[in-house]
Amino acid sequence: MIRSLGAVCRSLGVVVSAATLAALALPCFAAGYPEKPVRIVTPFPPTSVTDILARPIAAKLTEAWGQTVLVDNRSGAAGIPGAEVVAKAAPDGYTLLLGTNATHAINPALYKVLPYDAVRDFAPITLIANSYVLLVVNPAVKANSVSELLALSKKQALNYGTAGSGSSPHLAGELFKTMAGIDMLAVPYKGSPQILLDLVAGRIDVYFSNAAAALPQLKAGKLRLLAITSAKRDAAMPDVPTVSEAGVPGYEATSWFGMYAPAKTPRDIVSKLNADINRVVAQPEMHKLFAGSALEAVGGGTPAEFAAFNRREIEKWTKVVQVSGATPD
Repeated sequence: MIRSLGAVCRSLGVVVSAATLAALALPCFAAGYPEKPVRIVTPFPPTSVTDILARPIAAKLTEAWGQTVLVDNRSGAAGIPGAEVVAKAAPDGYTLLLGTNATHAINPALYKVLPYDAVRDFAPITLIANSYVLLVVNPAVKANSVSELLALSKKQALNYGTAGSGSSPHLAGELFKTMAGIDMLAVPYKGSPQILLDLVAGRIDVYFSNAAAALPQLKAGKLRLLAITSAKRDAAMPDVPTVSEAGVPGYEATSWFGMYAPAKTPRDIVSKLNADINRVVAQPEMHKLFAGSALEAVGGGTPAEFAAFNRREIEKWTKVVQVSGATPD
């Protein structure tokens, strides 16, 4: 086809570059996309954060496209089965993944063998949302700030709750310890409810908790909030400092959520998905909906920016895993 186009151009006396001819020869895959239902795989169960994000996005895309967008929950094993489904799906834009820092940054750092490669097997589309965690302590802990907690850790032994080796609370704590140059004992639990129960009871000292779980105890005065783990303060809690500004410069530990397609998905389909999903996420009602689940809507970025962010996150958490010796439970 390129040769025939070149012949036509020459016959018209037009000089066209090889790159332009190649572009003209490529089919425009996105022209009629989507022509059938699209599936968004969430690698965690119904009512999880990925599910809470995926469903309104799917509804908005269904309205915009006139094609059904389904949410398919494939939970279990730290999100690995769900991510694998999309990694091995046809690269045609009809199977997407709402991935997370767990599936695309922590798992590659923790597991020596995965059934997918977080970089090679996916085409990043856009970063959708992120959420910080809360650095909370039992009120009996004699620290009203991060700097006081650091000073206290050098005078007495402190511990912090985790949901097991390699869990987000564990790695957030290990990053904190490493960057602050202190030591705290990691105490493993089966999940957040048990950790908060023991934290309130004073059996453990510190916890890096998701906001939704800790807020009821904070409102009841049963816990003390020292800082949040994002890079900047939350407008909803302007008086609460970040860990970075409160004593550990550069510290940031957030959960993030983004959309992926299988690798080799046509570039114009990825571009369309990026534009349409960013447009959905930018809507004020979506910002309000996300905020209700302690999530910050992001969106607006390019596939290349999301890919670069993902690589930085893998590097960051790989270092934390190596230093801490964390292993998957």
